[in-house]
Amino acid sequence: MVKQNSQPVRLYVNGAILGYKRGLRNQYNHTSLIKIKGLDTKEDAGFYLGKRVAYITKASTPGKNGSKFRVNWGKVCRSHGNNGVVKCKFSRDLPPQSMGGRVRIMLYPSRV
Repeated sequence: MVKQNSQPVRLYVNGAILGYKRGLRNQYNHTSLIKIKGLDTKEDAGFYLGKRVAYITKASTPGKNGSKFRVNWGKVCRSHGNNGVVKCKFSRDLPPQSMGGRVRIMLYPSRV
């Protein structure tokens, strides 16, 4: 049976880029810290491990596929702290102007 007049399904959760992984003096650009909306505990962060992360930017000229949107894909690696922040690694390191910006955490691949 097919459901009529259904709303489109959102396959992602919003997140905010906090910065890079860092110590007191050193900064590691290959790992970014992401705060996931609605995630407040370290235990709940386990659900998001392995999920894909998309950082979407808009360019002035169309790319190979004709779209002006560019996507940098990453993956959630592990949790960070006790308040729902996760560490992510991207295929290309995030640029410094992305700090404070938005990412989409896709709800796939599923581990259920």
